[in-house]
Amino acid sequence: MLIGDVARRSGVSARMLRHYDSLGLVRPTGRSHAGYREYSGDDIRRIFHIESLRSLGLSLREVKRALDDPDFTPSELVDDLIRQTRERIAAETELLTRLRRIDAAEPAGWEDVLQVVALLQALGAKSAGRRQRAALSSAGDVSVPVEALVEAALSETDPHVAGALRWALARSGDDGLALLARGLGSPAADVRKRAVQSIAEIPDGEATALLRDALAGPDVVVRRYAALALGARGVTDAVPTLIDMVVEGTNDVDAADALSALASQAGSADRIAAGLVGRLAPGALGAPGAAGPAARRRLAQALADIPGPTASRALADLAHDDDRAVALTATYVLGLRDER
Repeated sequence: MLIGDVARRSGVSARMLRHYDSLGLVRPTGRSHAGYREYSGDDIRRIFHIESLRSLGLSLREVKRALDDPDFTPSELVDDLIRQTRERIAAETELLTRLRRIDAAEPAGWEDVLQVVALLQALGAKSAGRRQRAALSSAGDVSVPVEALVEAALSETDPHVAGALRWALARSGDDGLALLARGLGSPAADVRKRAVQSIAEIPDGEATALLRDALAGPDVVVRRYAALALGARGVTDAVPTLIDMVVEGTNDVDAADALSALASQAGSADRIAAGLVGRLAPGALGAPGAAGPAARRRLAQALADIPGPTASRALADLAHDDDRAVALTATYVLGLRDER
C-alpha cells in the first residue's frame, strides 16, 4: 500500500509517516517500481500501535522504546504518565480557576486584567505583609473576586492578614456567605474556625442565620465564636453558650460583655441572672460539687452588669464566700451596683 493510501486509511498524514520513517519508527517494508514507499500489513499495524501509545501521552522516543525493546515493562512508564497527567490537570485547573476569577471581576480592559492578576498573585505570596496589602487593596476600583478572598481567608494563618481578609469580605457583603458556609462543614477544625470568624464580621441577616446554625453545631470552638457574634446582635439563643464560656474561663470577659448587652433587652435580665446563678452550685456555696473558686469569681464578675434582684441576691451570698478572692470580688461588684 502506497503512502497516500496509508495516510487516508490511518488518519496519519503523509508528512507524519515520513517523519516516522526518518526516526526509524515505521520503515516501509518495500518500494514500488517507481521507488515509492510501500507499506505491508505489519507496517500498518505498527502505525496503529504508535498512534495508540501516543494517545496515552507517550513521546515518540518513548513509543519507539516500548515497541522495540523486548525487555521493556510498561508499569514504570505508565506510573510516570499518571503523575505527569495529574500535574498537568492540577496546573490546568489552577489556570481555569484564575481565568474564572478574572472574568468574575468584570475587567473593563487589559489594565484591569493585569491588576486582578497582580492581586491574586499577591494573595498567594509568601510574604505576610504582601498578602495583607493585597487584602486591603481588594476593595479598590478593581476588586479581587470574592471566591479568592474566601479561599485566602479560610487558609490564612497570620492573624493580621486574616483580619484584613475578613474586613475585605465584610465589605463585599453577603456574596461570600455560601462559600463560607461550606467552610463551616470542613473536616479541618482551623478552617471551620476561620469560617465562623469571617461570617461573624458580615453584618447581614443571612450571616446571622448561618451563625444560628453554627451555634447548634458539634464544634465547640465554632459555637463559642458564633455565640459571641450572636450576643452582639441581640440574639438571646446565645445565652447558654455564653454562660458556659464564663464558667469555663474561655473568652469569659467577652462572654460577660455579651451577656450584659443581652440583659438590656426586655425580659432577658432575669433569665440571664438565673442561668448564671444556677451554675454557682446546687446547695450552699462552697459545698462539694459547686463551681470552683475561679469559676465563682468569674460568675460574680459576669453578674456585675446584670440588673435585677436575682443578681443582687447572688452577689450578696458570694460576698460571704469561703474563698477570699471570690468574696472580695462580689463585695466590690456590690459596691459598684450601689453607686449606680
